[in-house]
Amino acid sequence: MKTPPVVSPEAWEAARQEMLVKEKAFTRARDKLAAERRRMPWTAVEKAYSFEGRKGKVSLLDLFEGRRQLILYRAFYEPGVHGWPDHACRGCSLGADQVAHLSHLNARDTTLAYASRAPQPDIARLKARMGWELPWYTITDSFDADFGVDQWHGHNVFICDGGKVFRTYFINNRGDEAMGTLWSYLDLTPLGRQETWEDSPEGYPQTPPYKWWNWHDGYVAGAEPDKKWVEVSEAGEAAFRKRDNLD
Repeated sequence: MKTPPVVSPEAWEAARQEMLVKEKAFTRARDKLAAERRRMPWTAVEKAYSFEGRKGKVSLLDLFEGRRQLILYRAFYEPGVHGWPDHACRGCSLGADQVAHLSHLNARDTTLAYASRAPQPDIARLKARMGWELPWYTITDSFDADFGVDQWHGHNVFICDGGKVFRTYFINNRGDEAMGTLWSYLDLTPLGRQETWEDSPEGYPQTPPYKWWNWHDGYVAGAEPDKKWVEVSEAGEAAFRKRDNLD
């Protein structure tokens, strides 16, 4: 194994600063790409798709759970998939293990759900075994074929506007590798992170960064940001900007 050179702390810090320039450029490019994604055209979902949930039949609109955005991942768990019936696909299972706490995503008016062709009793057993709590539905019609996930995994993104459902984005293959964090999910959506620094079309919902954050058991719909947390986050941001000369 040919390792990099061992250098002094001063040389290491100089190298880190050089790399930091590239990393910041990468971050800005990622933000620009997300801004372009928010301006992608929408396409209406005209067909009435049906799924099975824990309580029976549900529509695609039902999967939103009353929120404005839906990210639906097609996971492979069904007869014929390696691991059945004890396990889902290894790659899909690794992805499910990465999913962050859903309360933060829900606080941004966004729902994440999984869908497979396995019956609900098998899905319930799998979720209990693996410790997964995300909503997981059974595909009952041509949804997977119609949305490009009948042969391979992928995330389809939808928005509900005026009572109608629109498809806004789709990502699969290596794009799925990055999924799991709150930010990776929100950057796929048409509304984005919904923070004031973002380049979004006029009229999109936006609130100041940091202020809306909460403990995962502390979110209350419609509640104002906690005043103490606003003070703490503002002081931290000011110190950060002063240190890095960002003002």
